[in-house]
Amino acid sequence: MATLQETVADFLAQKRIAVVGVSRSGESSANAIYKRLRDMGHEVFAVNPNATEFEGDPCYATVSAIPDGVAGAVIVTQPQVTEQVVRECAEAGVTHIWMHRSFGQGSVSPAAVEYCRQHNISVIPGGCPMMFCEPVDAGHKCMRWVLNLTGGLPKTV
Repeated sequence: MATLQETVADFLAQKRIAVVGVSRSGESSANAIYKRLRDMGHEVFAVNPNATEFEGDPCYATVSAIPDGVAGAVIVTQPQVTEQVVRECAEAGVTHIWMHRSFGQGSVSPAAVEYCRQHNISVIPGGCPMMFCEPVDAGHKCMRWVLNLTGGLPKTV
């Protein structure tokens, strides 16, 4: 198994990343992740079946609808939706998945994690990309420290 740091570095090395679960109303974790990845230079694609536009960019109903596909997907949905999204990502050829979680269960679904492992998809079951996207803001540094201390971040993935 790889370390969390190695898997995070590999995920963030991907150029084209989908963010599944962006919100049409107000601020959300998915929206902040989308903006941060975009600002870092990634080609980011919003996914929400109930929107056609996000931040002035096209919004796609599914990961498979993204032209030319993506290598990675950050999933910020309810856990009961995550497994369906993971299966769709696998069918679309996505090789890297990050299931968002700060405190609580977040988007992590044990069945979805197992599906990724069985299908050779690199998976990060927890944490937030903003905890690792340099420069990391003070709030996310604190969250990373607390989650490391409490076991909320996996040591190996």
